[in-house]
Amino acid sequence: MLVYIILFNARTENEGIHSLKVGDRNTVLMFQNEDDAIRFALMLEAQDFPPATIEPIDSQEVEDFCVEAGYDCQIIDEKMLAVPPENNVEELDWSEDGKHKSKPSDSDSTINNSELERLRRQLENLL
Repeated sequence: MLVYIILFNARTENEGIHSLKVGDRNTVLMFQNEDDAIRFALMLEAQDFPPATIEPIDSQEVEDFCVEAGYDCQIIDEKMLAVPPENNVEELDWSEDGKHKSKPSDSDSTINNSELERLRRQLENLL
């Protein structure tokens, strides 16, 4: 099945994939509808993320990547309204210029209970 993912610096040596971090897990979103992926990427840009590229890809490739990287993945179907979380990690695992790829500190990977509950409700609504 063809899905759409959000990439930064697509087709470069410094390519990065967008993921949501909940606790200590990263989840890659796989959009069934390209317009939904574009809307989500524009919302990310409004949150000061770098410009993103929407890339069509076979869902099995994404799932294989996620297994290898230790990530989760989630299909966002056309009936869902995915919205980026209001809070983002302070430091990314990826940098736009490719000069530093630091791991988030323990404080970056923690999430307060209200934000975790909001994300849980949002993900449950997606199902």
